Amino acid sequence: MPINLHFGADDLLRIRFAISPLCETHEAVRTLRRADRHGYHTPWLRRMRATVAGLDLTPLWLFMPSPPPGYTPDFLGRPPDSPMADFDEELARLRATDPALARAEMAKSLACMPGAAESARGRAALADPARAIHELADVTERAWHALLAPDWPRLRALLEAEIGYRSRQLAGGGLQRLFADLYPRLSWSGDTLTVRTRTDVLQMQDLDGRGVLLLPSVFVWPDVVSGFEPPWQPTVIYPARGIGGLWSEPETGPALARLLGVNRAAVLAALDAPSTTSALAHRLGLAPSSVSAHLSVLRDAGLLASRRHGHQVLYERTPLGIALAAGG
Repeated sequence: MPINLHFGADDLLRIRFAISPLCETHEAVRTLRRADRHGYHTPWLRRMRATVAGLDLTPLWLFMPSPPPGYTPDFLGRPPDSPMADFDEELARLRATDPALARAEMAKSLACMPGAAESARGRAALADPARAIHELADVTERAWHALLAPDWPRLRALLEAEIGYRSRQLAGGGLQRLFADLYPRLSWSGDTLTVRTRTDVLQMQDLDGRGVLLLPSVFVWPDVVSGFEPPWQPTVIYPARGIGGLWSEPETGPALARLLGVNRAAVLAALDAPSTTSALAHRLGLAPSSVSAHLSVLRDAGLLASRRHGHQVLYERTPLGIALAAGG
């Protein structure tokens, strides 16, 4: 059933994008046991089998109803304050959660699952919410380092490219164009954003001047999530573009390699979506200095364009670069 978010004049001035490694960590944890999320992420799941076997994620899964719908405590993945959030800063805010607020949200989550509140873990969490916050933060930190941190340059580059693309859509055609192809389960009409989630009942929500945070995600696919009640800003978590090729390795044709050289051809082939130097270096297993030199040559030859996004520079193929990569 859909959630209808009603925008007032002040809400239109408070639409923003952000990236949250903390939220992405929790979405990755959900992906581990959701069969309907495995399509795009099967290569990642295969690679993570041995790692997951050594992780105890039970404290987190207690508050992640499966299958949905259900409610996960908002404090676990609170909306980030800055556009490019830092995991350590987000984790520190999680650890600083008010125990009274945490207890109320944990009780609401446990009520979604029969018997969860009466289980030993459920009773312990509600009896000592401060200890529960500490345990959930510790498990989240271990999950981050084991599941996401090694691939974060690649993930962050994709999410930053998504925000760059959406910003250009907004600048060129306003909200109508922004929401036109943001995700099939999102639609804009008049002053209302309709979010088709897995909830059981139709919900109507006035934003009341709080605006909305749009949070692109890799691991939320195929869902879209809308939620966060006061004191949090209303947030919509949606799948970013380019997930289909995220875990695939770039293929370099022999003709292109002969023309440009093996590594330079690999850099061009890897730019199937806008990316940073560090993300390309991580993906290709090359030194960042080497990748930077190849990018400069390819840009000077008219095969790439670069643009600044925040503190980083994103590279993407020009039409000539696209044609050459396809022909190669």
